[in-house]
Amino acid sequence: MYPIHDQFARPLRDLRISVTDRCNFRCQYCMPEEIFGRDHVFLPKQQLLNFEEIERLASIFTQLGVKKLRITGGEPLMRNDLPRLISLLLSLKGIEDISLTTNGVLLKGYAKKLKDAGLKRINVSLDTLDDAIFNKLNSRVYKVKDVLEGIEAAASVGMKVKVNMVVQRGINDHDIIPMAQHFRGTGHVLRFIEFMDVGNCNGWDLKKVVSKEEMIKLIHEQMPLEPIVPNYFGEVASRYRYKGTDEEIGVISSVTDSFCSSCTRARLSADGQLYLCLFATKGFDLRELLRSEASDTQIRDRIIEIWKGRYDRYSDERLLQTNQANRKKIEMSYIGG
Repeated sequence: MYPIHDQFARPLRDLRISVTDRCNFRCQYCMPEEIFGRDHVFLPKQQLLNFEEIERLASIFTQLGVKKLRITGGEPLMRNDLPRLISLLLSLKGIEDISLTTNGVLLKGYAKKLKDAGLKRINVSLDTLDDAIFNKLNSRVYKVKDVLEGIEAAASVGMKVKVNMVVQRGINDHDIIPMAQHFRGTGHVLRFIEFMDVGNCNGWDLKKVVSKEEMIKLIHEQMPLEPIVPNYFGEVASRYRYKGTDEEIGVISSVTDSFCSSCTRARLSADGQLYLCLFATKGFDLRELLRSEASDTQIRDRIIEIWKGRYDRYSDERLLQTNQANRKKIEMSYIGG
């Protein structure tokens, strides 16, 4: 193993792998319908990394210290034969954890297949329990029930479930308490996420951000909370539990309480571009290396070069009010959350 560190002494520990840029939602904070319409042209199949290419890259990343993989999209369950990729990645030496992030509407039909492939943990995005708001946010006619049934299908086959709620002021902030009440006692960990300025087309405005402090205060007033220490270096969620219980919630606070200093994550797009930050402006082409005569050693050395040159700390710079007005960031639908 060749553990590596970037310009701020941050190790490489986590790799988030997008397997498709396609999605069956058009969420306003990710793929707004007015921009990503029904006729949007997605990446052609030949441009996507195949499963063996993903496995090869993941294996090289493990040599550099990566221990955790997250499968994302788009909507990853729209990638054909995804359980086979899970099996391939779980066979890699050094991988300690694999999880998958999904909007949940297809999960009911895939939960057992994913579990049989070896997946133990899943993250489901759900921003409200109200169908009208749900449809307004994702521009589709699915029901909240579709997601809840997917969550229960995953739990019923033995997978651990985390539920992620992106909170926007004036849109779904009134659902913070109902969501906390609904998932309390279920065994699922609910995580609230501050509305982030990912990409360029989600209409982000600081006025729409409900801060971690506000969210925790609101919940604490009705269901008293106490903080919990992080599970590991680089954990993105601030952890809390309901007093007198082992029931946990979390808050991901990239806007008001930056965690750039402990970021250990790299991101691989579906077409093989390596990104060093969720707010990146450019990527590094690994697909070209994969499809050339490059050896694993040459690819590994290129990744080392890229990571050692990493200085990304966008959320810190945002807090410092550094001018980011003209920064053209990669869209979240392209590299995952």
